[in-house]
Amino acid sequence: MRHTEQSGLLASREQWLRQMHGDYKKTKKRWRNQVIVVRSSLLLLFFVLWEAGARMGWIDELLFSYPTKIFRQIWGDMVSGSLWPHLGMTVGETAVGFVLGTLLGTLLAVIIWWSPFLSAVLDPYMVVFNSMPKVALGPIFIVMFGAGFTAIVVTTLSITVIITTLVVYNSFCSVDPNLVKVVRSFGASRVQVFFKVILPASFGAVVSTLKVNVGMSWVGVIVGEFLVAKSGLGYLIIYGFQVFNFTLVMSSLLIIAAVATAMYQLVVYLEKRLLSRR
Repeated sequence: MRHTEQSGLLASREQWLRQMHGDYKKTKKRWRNQVIVVRSSLLLLFFVLWEAGARMGWIDELLFSYPTKIFRQIWGDMVSGSLWPHLGMTVGETAVGFVLGTLLGTLLAVIIWWSPFLSAVLDPYMVVFNSMPKVALGPIFIVMFGAGFTAIVVTTLSITVIITTLVVYNSFCSVDPNLVKVVRSFGASRVQVFFKVILPASFGAVVSTLKVNVGMSWVGVIVGEFLVAKSGLGYLIIYGFQVFNFTLVMSSLLIIAAVATAMYQLVVYLEKRLLSRR
């Protein structure tokens, strides 16, 4: 009899837990759908007001153009095939700068964490270099590496590497020292301390740095293309300004925003997968 009652209680508890979990999933899905609806509505409202403002003379149509004209420009460039080489060049430069900047910045953060002496020596130099305007360094990179792909990628790295290093290194240093003391009390080496304590505790910050580097990579690439490129979305922006084709300028900016958003969402997806596996 008692065994039957216990089995009934367990079954009721499991059913209650399943119901609670189902209600939680429904609430979360409803909240996510509401966010998507509001977000899409704001974007649609922005385009509607932009279109109406340009057609009714509230804003300068020559300077800001308007959405339907911009979309016609994008569609025409896509159909003619003139857009794809520029888009491919910019996306390729951004991807290379993003990956290399993240890897090199993380590696440099590990190196200076490993050597407190090196950290003390390099700290002021990194802060000063990070504060320097990268546009001013662009001509130097052009002379060093030539007017092309390499100079643009190096310009991107000048932005992403230092920021990644500072963020990841500060994350390493902010790990609870008591955790390190506990592991060392068991005789762990510095390598074991890093892989068993420092890196796992900083994993979220390291992955989140990818989000920062998405924007920084695009900034570096566009700045580099402003200075030297003969193709790419940055080149189209400069060319549009030179010939007073502001529709081309706005269409290039809109494409950059769309591709950067897609790249950011990809990073968010990778972050969720990596953190879930962790």
